Amino acid sequence: MKKAAAVQYVTDQKGRKTSVILPVETYEEMLEDIQDLVAVAERRKEKTLSLTDMKKRLKKDGLL
Repeated sequence: MKKAAAVQYVTDQKGRKTSVILPVETYEEMLEDIQDLVAVAERRKEKTLSLTDMKKRLKKDGLL
């Protein structure tokens, strides 16, 4: 989220916040951020590669 979103709150009879209304763009950006964090968490224990090894793999696959 780059700028402050126009957030609205839904409250109960006692004035306690019960829900939030967000612009769709803000909501979608939040979902993307959550998906990125899930991917990082899932890959946390994977073995890392050196830059040299990664370049070799990319060249071998014709991507570099």
